[in-house]
Amino acid sequence: MINRVLIRIKVVQMLYCYLLTQNDFKIEALPESASKDKKYAYSLYLDLLLMMLKISGSKITGNVAVIAGVGDNKYLAASKVIKALQSDPEIRKVAFDKARSLNEHADAVAAVYDAVVKSAAYRSYIRRKNIEMADDVEFWLSMISTVMAKNPTLLSSARKNAEFTLAGYEQAFSMLSETVKSMAETKTNYIDATKSLRRSLDKAYELYHALLLLPVEITRLQDIRIDNARNKYLPSMEDLNPNTRLIDNKLVKLLASNTDLEVYLKSNPISWNDNPALLRTFLDKILESDIYKAYIESDDDSLKADCDFWRAVFKSIILPSDELAEALEMNSVYWNDDIDIVSTFAIKTMKRMAVDEKSVTHLLPQFKDEIDARFGNELFTDTVSNFGLYRSYIDMFVDSKQWDPERLAFMDVVIMATAISELVNYPEIPIPVTMNEYIEIANCYSTPHSGQFVNGILYSVINYLKNEGKLTKN
Repeated sequence: MINRVLIRIKVVQMLYCYLLTQNDFKIEALPESASKDKKYAYSLYLDLLLMMLKISGSKITGNVAVIAGVGDNKYLAASKVIKALQSDPEIRKVAFDKARSLNEHADAVAAVYDAVVKSAAYRSYIRRKNIEMADDVEFWLSMISTVMAKNPTLLSSARKNAEFTLAGYEQAFSMLSETVKSMAETKTNYIDATKSLRRSLDKAYELYHALLLLPVEITRLQDIRIDNARNKYLPSMEDLNPNTRLIDNKLVKLLASNTDLEVYLKSNPISWNDNPALLRTFLDKILESDIYKAYIESDDDSLKADCDFWRAVFKSIILPSDELAEALEMNSVYWNDDIDIVSTFAIKTMKRMAVDEKSVTHLLPQFKDEIDARFGNELFTDTVSNFGLYRSYIDMFVDSKQWDPERLAFMDVVIMATAISELVNYPEIPIPVTMNEYIEIANCYSTPHSGQFVNGILYSVINYLKNEGKLTKN
């Protein structure tokens, strides 16, 4: 049910929110006009980052000497904090530049390693199962403050540096702690974003069922009205002999008894009855409409006629209404963006039900197949992981005379980066399909001229990637 058109929109929306607010994990830079304390703090801070890698068994490059007593440690090496440090390109550069200074701290590295593995916090840490980033951060913050910063051998080694200051020494550990904390914040934001993506796709599927449930609940309200009219003190002839065409509608009966809908509602108890004013409004509009008048005057009482009636009601009365827009906004922050696409699937499902009253019509699955089920998360993950690379492709073809790359509409950048990710990672999707989809997203979700701008940049990026042999599909 959830097709790739909707998935692409969801991914772009979540990427925009995530990338706009995230704080990338980066090692700190040397401040401009740094004081003596700050210069020494920064130098020691880099040494401490490498020391964390060394005591964790990382194979640091840059001709770092083997340090006695410090070997492979499977628990520390598996730490998500350590893996994040290992994967940072700046850390690898630091490893080459500062290899000599880490060798000068050899005694301190061995002493710190020995103190870490003998600590109560380490013994508790290695007994844990399913260790998350938050657990790693908590452990390393404890090691920094209680083991590394207070290790006498490390302090003695640090004092050998002619630039040593006690204030700088303390500041270096503070900088190290802040770097480790930033890893947790970045990871948490990423996890929250991926959860939001999954939740938004689940809510789109929920909307599909809610739309199919709407005719059932509107009809029940009409049934209640008719029953109340019959049982009032002085019923009129019209009250006693109402037109029951609406409550006898065959499509509504099929929806009300649909097993797939029943199963979904048991696990996801959604209802429009929480908004009785909305149901009354829709029912009144339907009863006053020309669509309804033509429906009750028609002699065609077939299932197809009943389905056609509700499809016309949806297209002309329900979907264009301001009342529905307000209700969707109250129910979910995602639904107003989803309604245009999801409603087409609901209406198609009604059309499928018109084929045979006796046959069982299954509702659409959430995803066409397992590939589509993975598509959104994979696209999101790759775009985040390679955003810097994809942004560099974009910047290559921005005319700096007309545009400042730093002042591009960020939504345009996110849209193009996501498109590039799809281009290079999904060989089965034709280039024109990807181009057209993201140009349309740009037209709908960014500036009035974004579609044309995105088209021009992506066209240039595609030619570049083809020339570089990084894109082989047509």
